[in-house]
Amino acid sequence: MNGAEALIATLRGCGVEVCFANPGTSEMQLVSAIDKQEDMRAILGLFEGVVTGAADGYGRMADKPAATLLHLGPGLANGLANLHNARRAGAPVINLVGDHATYHLRHDAPLTSDTAGVARPMSDWVRLSQSERDLAQAGAEAVQVAQTYPGRIATVIIPADHAWSEGSAAVAPFSPLETPSAPASVIAAAAQALRAESGPKCLYLGGRSLREDALLQAGRIAAATGARLICETFPARLQRGAGRVSVERLPYFGEMAEALLNGFGTIIFCGAEPPVSFFAYPGKPSWLSPGGAKLVRLASMREDALAALSELADALDAQAQAPARQPPRTFTSGEGKLLIEHIGAALSDLMPEHAVVSDESATCGPALYGMTAGAEPHDWICLTGGAIGQGLPVAVGAAVACPDRKVIALQADGSGMYTNQALWTMAREQLDVVTILLNNGSYAILNIELMRVGVQNPGPKALSMLDLRRPEINWAQMAESLGVPAVRTNTGEAFRQALADALAIKGPRLIEALL
Repeated sequence: MNGAEALIATLRGCGVEVCFANPGTSEMQLVSAIDKQEDMRAILGLFEGVVTGAADGYGRMADKPAATLLHLGPGLANGLANLHNARRAGAPVINLVGDHATYHLRHDAPLTSDTAGVARPMSDWVRLSQSERDLAQAGAEAVQVAQTYPGRIATVIIPADHAWSEGSAAVAPFSPLETPSAPASVIAAAAQALRAESGPKCLYLGGRSLREDALLQAGRIAAATGARLICETFPARLQRGAGRVSVERLPYFGEMAEALLNGFGTIIFCGAEPPVSFFAYPGKPSWLSPGGAKLVRLASMREDALAALSELADALDAQAQAPARQPPRTFTSGEGKLLIEHIGAALSDLMPEHAVVSDESATCGPALYGMTAGAEPHDWICLTGGAIGQGLPVAVGAAVACPDRKVIALQADGSGMYTNQALWTMAREQLDVVTILLNNGSYAILNIELMRVGVQNPGPKALSMLDLRRPEINWAQMAESLGVPAVRTNTGEAFRQALADALAIKGPRLIEALL
């Protein structure tokens, strides 16, 4: 067994079932090894950002890692933006990055780079294989690291000669690492703060505290103490919809977020750190929590959120409390020129139970999110790290992880162009994804940001850098060319019918919404 075969057999033995790949020459032994591993699925992405984003979406929905297969340092570099998002999400991902044979590195061939240096900023753990026998060991370690709660980015760098050399063997899985828990003293401090303070209280939630079981505990705590439930702006995975415990979402713009938090005298953080503004703005705050408020960290992102909330509910004698639940909502059909409200209404009414929504809708997002609060129970995935180009790849990974659930990608046109190759993978794998392409012909969020940073009277050159209409991008034609059936809509009636048709069919579809 050569090193590549031992590595892939080890990964499969550790429970890794999927490899999202964009390989090159240095990875051909790994390609062959995956081919021989009959029960490991190989999925090709035409760009590395699709590969890493798909692994992120898979990890968020499966709660276990997929592997990526990437070509040397430059190939890894192409995928770093979505690894940044995955790391911020706490998603489990294993990167397999080929490298030149050890004896070839000294020749400084054109693709030679500091692969480990490229990997470190977006990885929680980086390991360079030391030999063909060490390669399988590195794989088992990578799985253990990636599965560390709630998930980590583990990168293994694989010299080509270690992959092709004979004399290796698969190794057994390592025992999972223990999930840290919030100390009893912290539980007691949070309970005391919620009991003692008479002013408004907030439970600020993120990470795994936004899963249905954890939200149930948070809802009981809120019912017992009067605390409001607020979540981070871009949660990794939020389970919401009719019948579930609802949570307010912190606004994106810093002054709006500051205003929402300003009245609270006590804020308990679980699965998230105190929020800060996404960017610095002249005369606007960076730190968003109110001065003088009592801030208590119940559990960090890396500590067991469900256990912490359950223990806090116990400490408050709140287990018998009935949490407030989101009521269902329906809307009347929209008519006339297509508006974002028509899209939100149709989505809320037609979304099937247990759908997965990959949200990279940018300026359209707040309205769509608000209008779907009372839809059928569903999962909502957000742009955790702010690096655009996540939405379509994450939808790919979610559809692979959850083949029996409809995936809906809410995709802005500007960010969609970063990773439009994901549509080809959806078609090739016949993934059950409905993409709603929100086409307003601009980087609309940047038009807003231009004003917010204080630019007065921007000229034609500045405005041209935010405009996507010269030439117009026809997403329906692009999708069709990549194998995804598509339709363009510009009225409320046409959009609702197109969405109903797409949801009724299993397989990829794209609806271009002309706004």
